[in-house]
Amino acid sequence: MKIAISVPDVVSRAADQAARRMRVPRSQFYVRAVRAYLRQAAEREVTERLDAVHGGREDEEPDPFLRAAAKSTFGRSRW
Repeated sequence: MKIAISVPDVVSRAADQAARRMRVPRSQFYVRAVRAYLRQAAEREVTERLDAVHGGREDEEPDPFLRAAAKSTFGRSRW
């Protein structure tokens, strides 16, 4: 399918240079970029949903029991 989009000149030039370095046609470069973006967006959505379910917040102090259990487990693990 063909589509027409407007891309800022600076982005277009950078994409063209990257496509040349990768030795792929410009259209293939854009297909790969869109696929990568969609994959990343899907991963973010999964993470957000899991955080919502499990209440995962990085700025909160972990539960003292979980912290002790993790320390104990890592202490017995071989690295």
